[in-house]
Amino acid sequence: MTTTTAPPPAVRTARKRRRTNVEQQGWFFVGPFAIVFALVFLAPLAYALYLSFFREQIVGGNAFVGIENYATAFADPKLWDGFVRVLLFLLIQVPIMLVLALGAALAIDSARLHAAGFYRIVIFLPYAVPAVVAVLMWGYIYGDQFGLAGNINDLLGATVLRPFVPEWMMVSIGNIVTWQFVGYNMLIFYSSLKTIPGELYEAASLDGAGAWRTILSIKIPALRGSIVIATIFSIIGSFQLFNEPNILKPLAPNTITTFFTPNMYAYNLSFAGQQYNYAATVAIIMGVITALIAYVVQLRGSRQEMR
Repeated sequence: MTTTTAPPPAVRTARKRRRTNVEQQGWFFVGPFAIVFALVFLAPLAYALYLSFFREQIVGGNAFVGIENYATAFADPKLWDGFVRVLLFLLIQVPIMLVLALGAALAIDSARLHAAGFYRIVIFLPYAVPAVVAVLMWGYIYGDQFGLAGNINDLLGATVLRPFVPEWMMVSIGNIVTWQFVGYNMLIFYSSLKTIPGELYEAASLDGAGAWRTILSIKIPALRGSIVIATIFSIIGSFQLFNEPNILKPLAPNTITTFFTPNMYAYNLSFAGQQYNYAATVAIIMGVITALIAYVVQLRGSRQEMR
């Protein structure tokens, strides 16, 4: 039987002092990030949450109203009209964009594509174009009275292309977003494909696996984590849809309203309607919904990875 004896007090004191020094050194490195994180990320959220519990009144100034702004927002048809529009956009545009990005990454990684480096740069290039410039460029292409669509209509002698009508506006915006972000997601997938060990390909080749079997059994499972990350980024980006409709609004004033998307609604409430408190409420609600959906996607992706 062996017995253990407690270290003498001097040793315990030395260990405690060493642990304290390590913790202090850790805070020395983490401290600058923690300060910036608190000022840049936490403080605006706290201020928006604070504003959402108040209302600016002509008489009496800023008055505490509790959850009244939230009750108003949940019964606001303008907010949910924009939310449903963005949700449909998310459900249709994001899968199309990710499938295109995945196909491009697999094609470039296959080593059967000539000039793969050229295609990689060309597909990624739209992401390097500033968003405002990209929307202005596509706005000119879409112009059925002055742009490329208008020239084609003149050539055909009829107004066939009308990208700015309500029925086609979300398709037109989805095309712009897909054009911009396919290359970005393709690069995420392509980087993950490069991390797959070569031994797996050799083993699959010895087992007689063809190109499609290798894609389905090795590459796609290896990309599962990247697909989850790209999906989460795309969900967040879809709920933040603002630049495209806001820049195209002067070209299609009868189609794009001030509440076309929740972000546009919050922006116009704040800077055109001077309703800062209600705009903060809309922002908080959309932030919570976006975080919940992103968390559910991450949770499902993590469970599938653990199987």
